[in-house]
Amino acid sequence: MEKSTKQTISLVKLIILALLGTISLVLFFLNFPLPFLPPYLKIDFSEVPALMAGLIFSPIAGVIVVTVKNLLYLAVSGAGDPIGVVANFIAGLMFVMPVSIFYHRFKKGVKSVVSGLVTGTIIMTIGMSVLNYFIILPAYGWFMGWEMTPQVIWSSVLVGVLPFNAIKGIIVGLLFVPLFIKMKNWVEQQQAKFV
Repeated sequence: MEKSTKQTISLVKLIILALLGTISLVLFFLNFPLPFLPPYLKIDFSEVPALMAGLIFSPIAGVIVVTVKNLLYLAVSGAGDPIGVVANFIAGLMFVMPVSIFYHRFKKGVKSVVSGLVTGTIIMTIGMSVLNYFIILPAYGWFMGWEMTPQVIWSSVLVGVLPFNAIKGIIVGLLFVPLFIKMKNWVEQQQAKFV
């Protein structure tokens, strides 16, 4: 492949990732709370474009889309809540990376996507619970000037963070699997273009 063709493919790839990052930001704003969880924990589908990027290109492409979404959100929101943005970025990585890794490492199909979604949901649920307990919630408390006792942090993780991430992973997974089945041929066509 000549150098100019390679450069064109790289440029097109970057444009696609930037577009997916922008779509991800729009989906991030279309969120909704769950009635039995704290109102600041909202479900959104902003990981879907990152999952698509991860499947079409590579796990790193998924990371780039998650990064673009969070950087755009910082720019749009005026960085009023940097801790929340960092938490969203980490949760996105924990969820998107396993799906993309399973898909590219094993047979590229529905089974590997489902295995990745289950693994990603477990990693995100446990990982975000641990991070919230030890780092994120204490940082929030310090940042907002709130009194965060270990009991408050523990109950916030147990009745908020843990069920939220599990439910979010399940909801996004239930949406993504039929979407992937419908778009499987298209995903494979895109892969062939960028080899």
